Amino acid sequence: MNKTVFVVIVTYNGAHWMDKNIQSLLNSSYQVKIIVADNCSTDDTVSVVEKYPEVTFLKMTSNLGFGKANNIGIKEALEKGADYVFLLNQDAWVFNDTVGNLIQVMEKDTGIGLVSPMHYIADEVTLDSNFKTYLDRGVPFHNSQSLIQVTFVNAAAWMLSRECIEKTGYFEPLFGHYGEDRNYCDRVLYHGFSIVINEYSKIVHDRVITRNFKKDIIQCRYKLLTTLLNINHGLAKSYMLGLKDVLGLTKYFSKFYGFGKSVKLFFNLFGYYIGLMFKSGQIITARNNAK
Repeated sequence: MNKTVFVVIVTYNGAHWMDKNIQSLLNSSYQVKIIVADNCSTDDTVSVVEKYPEVTFLKMTSNLGFGKANNIGIKEALEKGADYVFLLNQDAWVFNDTVGNLIQVMEKDTGIGLVSPMHYIADEVTLDSNFKTYLDRGVPFHNSQSLIQVTFVNAAAWMLSRECIEKTGYFEPLFGHYGEDRNYCDRVLYHGFSIVINEYSKIVHDRVITRNFKKDIIQCRYKLLTTLLNINHGLAKSYMLGLKDVLGLTKYFSKFYGFGKSVKLFFNLFGYYIGLMFKSGQIITARNNAK
């Protein structure tokens, strides 16, 4: 295989991980080119990345969030001739054969537009709990022993084909920091590509998942937005499903926060949903642009 692979890493105050992240990519048995898009870090991220002359370093003038910064990095990769673009979180690192295994999967089946490796926590043994949820919802891909077909996997480590990007487009700019990966997966599926997880390939996603009410409200709001923007459904059905989400998300989070905060969450989400109804023009434009 002689395919050009660009890795795009969006950073924000990621100095703690960047040496491990970049060095793992430089040690990859499958050669890659690295693009780092920094969202105005205030720690030592810039100085750490600048130690590596091999890295193309793009410095944002403001914090654009995950999706918009990735868009800039992806565009740079495509302009430089990328056959594949590998999106990798700043708090993740690869193993020697990670990239090669992912490319091998995609070269065998061009109908696969997005493939993710297995996501492990820092001990390199235990699966990331959120990732395990997505994995458990999957089914074997064409009776494969190693590929699991899913409708969504979080964007900590995505290998995307050039064809998939050119048909699906970039991340939707209506999203800030959450939800853009779910929206992108919906669009990948709409454009006829498969999404799979390769059980023979792995990364470490070195994060600790914590519960935070303010963060959960933001994530729930963006979940509603992904439902309304899901072009696999008609607009009327999407709005119906969005209202169902208001109730379903409130019920789900009640087990973490109790009655008082659940009521607060419900009214917050319902108010956001009503606001999105008044922004139907924006919603329709984004849906049309995604087709």
